[in-house]
Amino acid sequence: MIVNHRARKLLQCIVLFGASITYFACNSHAEDSPPSRFDRTRPVAAEKKAEPVDPMKAAQELKAREAARARGEVTFDDLKFDIEKDGEFKEGMITDSINKMEGETIRLRGFILPSFLFQQKGFNRFVLVRDNQECCFGPGAALYDCVMVEMEPGKTADFTTRVVTVKGNFATDTKSYRYPDGEPYAVFKIIASEVK
Repeated sequence: MIVNHRARKLLQCIVLFGASITYFACNSHAEDSPPSRFDRTRPVAAEKKAEPVDPMKAAQELKAREAARARGEVTFDDLKFDIEKDGEFKEGMITDSINKMEGETIRLRGFILPSFLFQQKGFNRFVLVRDNQECCFGPGAALYDCVMVEMEPGKTADFTTRVVTVKGNFATDTKSYRYPDGEPYAVFKIIASEVK
């Protein structure tokens, strides 16, 4: 029965962390929908082969990204570091370019996952993820695909399904966001002054 399957999947996606309830991107698809990366029982399409890279275009893109970072415009690609899928995180994996952003005011675009289920307006904490395709938070997701956002005192945000830009002070926090077994579910945070 589909209703029971969806309810069971939703319950599997809610995890208690201390006193707060954190919402995980759930795999609540119908049986005929495309497979999610969390669904290990369904076949996954073959990956596309990489296109040849034009060195001139790559150099231009690199220069443009460096200019954007200098203006404080960061993407989730700027937060990537080497870690094996489901591998153990070590603090030394954080790159020098990420460490240089520590304490800097940045702007990062992504999607909101509210940290309090059923609250649509006026929340002061949430998870910012790379995209809204059920990929970026919880077991099996890459640590660099989510950023914990805490609003500055007196500031709040409202849920939207659209892309938002979060502006605030960036920090690496490898201690605060951990599962009961000690493994981190997030390693980055932003103390946000605004969400647009």
